[in-house]
Amino acid sequence: MPWLQLKAHVAPDQAELLEELLVDEGATAIGLQDAQDDPVFEPERGTTPLWQDTILTGLYDDLEGIDAMLARIEAAWAERVPGEACPTIEYELLADRDWEREWMDDFHPLQMGERLWIVPSWHTPPHAEAVNLILDPGLAFGTGTHPTTALCLEWLDGLAVAGELEGKQVLDVGCGSGILAIAALKLGATHADGTDIDPQALQASRDNAERNAIAAEAFDLYYPEQLAPNTYPVVIANILAGPLTELAPTIAGHVASQGRLALSGILANQADEVLDAYRAEGLSMDEPVIREGWVRLTGKRP
Repeated sequence: MPWLQLKAHVAPDQAELLEELLVDEGATAIGLQDAQDDPVFEPERGTTPLWQDTILTGLYDDLEGIDAMLARIEAAWAERVPGEACPTIEYELLADRDWEREWMDDFHPLQMGERLWIVPSWHTPPHAEAVNLILDPGLAFGTGTHPTTALCLEWLDGLAVAGELEGKQVLDVGCGSGILAIAALKLGATHADGTDIDPQALQASRDNAERNAIAAEAFDLYYPEQLAPNTYPVVIANILAGPLTELAPTIAGHVASQGRLALSGILANQADEVLDAYRAEGLSMDEPVIREGWVRLTGKRP
């Protein structure tokens, strides 16, 4: 069965209303896509930013009455926003496809460092003897595909190869999917604590830990305010430069004597500010590692 797709270019202040009108007409799915390939790197807290030129799409399984539907949308727009023209809405028919299968085909096992692989659940691990972390894309951030996550995973793998992770306790600040803490445990750490402000992230971390046969007592999850002021031999924080700088006293305070720290989620032009914040907290910081414009910072407490 073919599908009907409505598509419009919208400005940020138009998107919410047009999305509402498309949903009112029975859209089975709504999509937002950047029309100019202009990424939004670090939004203000509490906001949902859009690109200046956003492509808004609605997908429908009813192909009847297209002209009447467009007329209703335009009339509702005119009623809600008098004097402002409704964005031009184009439509096309899409051939029926196995969308779930095509989505799954976009994700493949990824090697991180020497021994660690991130493997979607529908794939067989390429190397059974490797350290295989089973992880599917989901709501929480962190699947290994983004440079910031990959840089942290490679750092953990390097610690393990050097024998500096075995038997250690790990803190993962902003744990998202739990990928970093779970990787650390599979690479030899004995216990990990994870924190996140998002309840979906904590649930995703717990689900992913169970999928990877991580014992419940080996991985504890907290909201930030619940975390005890303990220190850890290994601390990881893959969030954003603003929060990393703001939370420098707290995050650095969790790094034990001779403990290791890795920070990511930082753009290259933000690295110096974050470095300064952690050097001010007494940590010896290494030179940045940069990939695709993103930075990993590592350091050690003397």
